[in-house]
Amino acid sequence: MYLRYYIKTLKEKGKSFSTRSMASKTPVGFVGLGNMGNPMAKNLLQHGYPVIATDVFPESCKEVQELGAQIVDNPAEVADKADRIITMLPSSPNVIEVYTGPNGILKKVKKGSLLIDSSTIDPAVSKEMAAAAEKMGAVFMDAPVSGGVGAASSAKLTFMVGGAEEEFTAAKELLSCMGANVVYCGQVGTGQAAKICNNMLLAIGMIGTSETMNLGIRLGLDPKLLAKILNMSSGRCWSSDTYNPVPGVMEGVPSGNNYQGGFGTQLMAKDLGLAQNTATNTKTPVPLGSLAHQIYRMMCARGYANKDFSSVFQFLREEEGQQ
Repeated sequence: MYLRYYIKTLKEKGKSFSTRSMASKTPVGFVGLGNMGNPMAKNLLQHGYPVIATDVFPESCKEVQELGAQIVDNPAEVADKADRIITMLPSSPNVIEVYTGPNGILKKVKKGSLLIDSSTIDPAVSKEMAAAAEKMGAVFMDAPVSGGVGAASSAKLTFMVGGAEEEFTAAKELLSCMGANVVYCGQVGTGQAAKICNNMLLAIGMIGTSETMNLGIRLGLDPKLLAKILNMSSGRCWSSDTYNPVPGVMEGVPSGNNYQGGFGTQLMAKDLGLAQNTATNTKTPVPLGSLAHQIYRMMCARGYANKDFSSVFQFLREEEGQQ
């Protein structure tokens, strides 16, 4: 909104300009420099955007600071220095605190600011934040992502965007620096809805792939051979051909690194909980989604919370006493 008014002023004065070069001189705020936020902020820096960032854990700020980002103490200070802000946070309570807390973004947000939340949270919370932002004269959009840490690092994320359609172009300008696909889904909350549906399917698919691989191994099949057959057959899916859960089958995935990195089991359990809540509210039957939620909750209770969600393969093996 602010950027649009500025461009209009330049046009009225008859000045030529490049939206990209002009925007690159305008600081972008970033709140949340965890496994996903860190590489996302780095990609903004690489595209020439000055970044003003903060994180509740100061040590998380070191890498982007070394690359030129300005680090401030809290989200309110970010809002004081930038009129376009991206947030990437773990859960709904974190988002509420960062936007509406004592040192939240909305304490010092400028009128016309564009606020983009890439966290995966309850769609109802996105709507609440949008309403609160509107009261302050700012625009809030939800833009959760798919693709994981690898896609965040290589700027190949998929963004699912919800919010006012007339603001989508301004949001896409920034999001395109961090992702290969930026899709407009509808009004605020629809981006979250798309993400929740995707992650429910992802969890179900990962459990199915893990069960299948484990059964094949029990039947005497070499896991690499089985994966090859699956990936040229009708059972092929992302969990089998890109993110295989069996150690030694693929390189560069968490299963080859003791399930470290990637997308944590605790976060998957959280997302499945969101799916369950929305399914209950809409009276939608999701029996496999419910079972997946139970499995990932059990994994969290059994010490898998901080391991990648593909560790469900290891969990199943341990459940049957194979390890």
